[in-house]
Amino acid sequence: IWVIVDRLTKSAIFTPIRETDPMDKLARIYIKEVVTRHPLVEFSYNNSYHASIKAAPFEALYGRKCRLPVCWTEVGEAQILGPELIQETTEKIVQIKQGMQAAHDQQKSYADLKRKLMEFQVGDKVMLKVLPWKGVVHFGKRGKLNPRYVGPFKVLEVIGKVAYKLELPGELSRIHNTFHVSNLKKCHADEPLAVPLDGLHFDDKLHFV
Repeated sequence: IWVIVDRLTKSAIFTPIRETDPMDKLARIYIKEVVTRHPLVEFSYNNSYHASIKAAPFEALYGRKCRLPVCWTEVGEAQILGPELIQETTEKIVQIKQGMQAAHDQQKSYADLKRKLMEFQVGDKVMLKVLPWKGVVHFGKRGKLNPRYVGPFKVLEVIGKVAYKLELPGELSRIHNTFHVSNLKKCHADEPLAVPLDGLHFDDKLHFV
């Protein structure tokens, strides 16, 4: 299922696709299922309240609660036209953006509490994370007890603030030797206790994120 979400209003459209669909077909599906219906919404999903924008996506998109599109104003309510409509729409957009920013800041502050900044120096020994994608790297038989890290490997160069170049053995010669810090961890064990590379399988397409 291809889920297409409007970032501002949080309205969504759900479209069935195949994993093997080429890009030109996805473009045609997007035009058929999204562009032709925009800005109509899926009522079953988009009439629900969203805490991040403090409104239902339909209300955020149209400025009114969801009703059948026979009349866009409440019964007995005067219609807003011209500059007043533009001003009301602009104020609604500002309110939505502020709500989204507040939700983003809250999520970031929560993530920062658990995020631990890691830094390594040239010459440090680090462990390298394996199995970034299913079926790309595995050790012998697959199972829950497979090691998550291999190494240790020596840091050869610090690249920027979040990337490191490692000294890899010949078994990993096909792999690019620069890795993001999220795939590394400090090695606290002696080398004889480290995880060996025996049984590691990879192909020409192998690369770590």
